[in-house]
Amino acid sequence: MAHYVAIIEDAGPDDPVSLWFPDLPGCISGGDDVEEALENAPEALAFYAQELSTDGRQLPPPRTLDELKADPEFADDLGKHTVALIEWPPLDAAE
Repeated sequence: MAHYVAIIEDAGPDDPVSLWFPDLPGCISGGDDVEEALENAPEALAFYAQELSTDGRQLPPPRTLDELKADPEFADDLGKHTVALIEWPPLDAAE
């Protein structure tokens, strides 16, 4: 089972939380809190995968956290924000 690294940006208790995937430009999730943003993340991934499929493309393979840390484009964000691994495809999709 693959896991995509997600970066969670929590601006504070009164602001919404955003979550984005370094390997999937433009694929974002969000919520009123971290828990909700994480709950919404698989749906965001599914929508992104569907859009790529419509264009005749597939999701790129996920990079590991270490690979992303070595990428200067994302190293700073990985150091500043919380990171989560989002399973793809979601476990309940396989059932």
